[in-house]
Amino acid sequence: MNSNSDIPEELNNLLDEDTLIDASDPNFIEKLKFAFVAVEGSSAYSNKRDRPYTGQSHTSDGERGKTLIEGLTMRDLQDCFVIGLLRASGIPELYSKAISNTWLKKDVYDIPMDIDPIAACQNMLCEVEKMMGIYPNTPEVLT
Repeated sequence: MNSNSDIPEELNNLLDEDTLIDASDPNFIEKLKFAFVAVEGSSAYSNKRDRPYTGQSHTSDGERGKTLIEGLTMRDLQDCFVIGLLRASGIPELYSKAISNTWLKKDVYDIPMDIDPIAACQNMLCEVEKMMGIYPNTPEVLT
């Protein structure tokens, strides 16, 4: 049995020497759920600041997420958040305002609250990288 102290006990118990998940295994569903969690990295089961960056390397839960934010003001972060929301809204007019930089803060009130919040976060982080001049901040593995 493999062991990883960063993974909660109930998930760690699903690890074994097999690299493939056998659909006939009585624990198939649990192992499949664990596989989905494992792809997300430690953020799938923890929000502690000291959790490891074990997600996919090109995401904020992986290597990309280790980047420190530098040179931005709180207003800059707010602007990135607004742009992230507008880009994730699914509304072409709001998306267009976000990419053409013609948005206003009040535009967020036109967003239906059924947007994908993770998409909004990912969009925000891309905007932060753009303001820092490091976009796309992807590990060498992807370039």
